[in-house]
Amino acid sequence: MCTGKCAKCIGVMLYPLALISIVCNIILFFPDWKTKYAEEEREGLGPRLTEEVKYMAGVIGGGIMVLIPAIHIHLTGKQGCCANRCGMFLSIGFAAVGVVGGLYCFSVSIVGLINGPMCNYKNPDTLSLQWGTPFINSTESYLTDREMWDICLEPKDVVQFNVGLFSTMLIAGGLEIILCTIQVVNGLFGCLCGTCNKKQSY
Repeated sequence: MCTGKCAKCIGVMLYPLALISIVCNIILFFPDWKTKYAEEEREGLGPRLTEEVKYMAGVIGGGIMVLIPAIHIHLTGKQGCCANRCGMFLSIGFAAVGVVGGLYCFSVSIVGLINGPMCNYKNPDTLSLQWGTPFINSTESYLTDREMWDICLEPKDVVQFNVGLFSTMLIAGGLEIILCTIQVVNGLFGCLCGTCNKKQSY
């Protein structure tokens, strides 16, 4: 596959990944599919949302920082002003930005999975209900022990909610890193050898 076609394919594959990252991050602001938790936190009633959600890694990192490079990389693979050595050279820089964005999304997602969600749970020491992250200081990983998930009483099924969405962002971020890294190498070859895009003759 020539460097131009490779760039076009990479750009097309990055679009849905960036969209998935943005959507997952936005949904994470509404645990149990309700807006009341974000509203309660905004009203100063204490933390209600998982801290890692507020880092906007899916919107900024896996989303915007990948979507903009994806557009340029896609255009680089087409015939025209971008499909030349200069365009391929610029795509290296854009792809590097995409790697950073994907890495940010990937890293925050890992931290979000390790620390677990913010939820209302019964403190084993005081036996009173409180908001916090009950799994953050746990000696065992809650990810491998589903029985621990019942410790979170509110929002409903927040553990499954967070694990599912952060895992999706983790996978999307990982794929973005791989694709953008490939484009860095592809852009280098395209810069040296050209895109091999030729106009069709009729």
